[in-house]
Amino acid sequence: MAVMALQIVGLVMGFLGLILQIASTCSNTWRVSSNADSVISATWVFEGLWMNCAASALGSVQCKWFRGLLGLDSYVQGCRALMIVSLLLGLAGVIVALLGLKCTKIGSGNEQTKGKIALTGGVCLIASGLCCIIPVSWYAYQITQEFYNPIYGGTKYELGPALYMGWGGAILAILGGAFLCCSCTGGQKGYKYAGPGQRNQQNIYKASSAGETKAYV
Repeated sequence: MAVMALQIVGLVMGFLGLILQIASTCSNTWRVSSNADSVISATWVFEGLWMNCAASALGSVQCKWFRGLLGLDSYVQGCRALMIVSLLLGLAGVIVALLGLKCTKIGSGNEQTKGKIALTGGVCLIASGLCCIIPVSWYAYQITQEFYNPIYGGTKYELGPALYMGWGGAILAILGGAFLCCSCTGGQKGYKYAGPGQRNQQNIYKASSAGETKAYV
């Protein structure tokens, strides 16, 4: 029962982590900048992995897709690739972990095989979390370097909400994968496999014990 509860908790955490990773990847608020000199003329500029947007205090928002892939900075290209890999690993980990739950009839009926399937799903979720936390931290490092660089003449941004969603999704995915791996390890300790030799020894022991009881009678 404890193993089943651990697997369900790990799967739920992995699924929530995947949702946050998707929201972080699609969000345009990886970095934000505001010019609030007055309430009427306040403007906000925010960028993501796919487009940059500008908003005003009057409620107008204009977004523009990044043109081309080669014109982007190298760290943006790397963050794009790692986030896509993270989403693919997270989706695969959730599906595989669902097949490996002890409470489901999908997949193999052998408990040891289900344990291996759950372990594979946990490893995929851990890898997904690592592939997510690396680009988010890399992007945040780049923002802080530009913000505190006195020579940098471009727009100085701050950390956006999408980065915090990415960190939260990565932590949930790693914890969910760890729970799945721990549940598989704990479940396999309780299973014992009796080989042909052990079965024969048990049968011989039963026969000899039955003979001894008859002799005493």
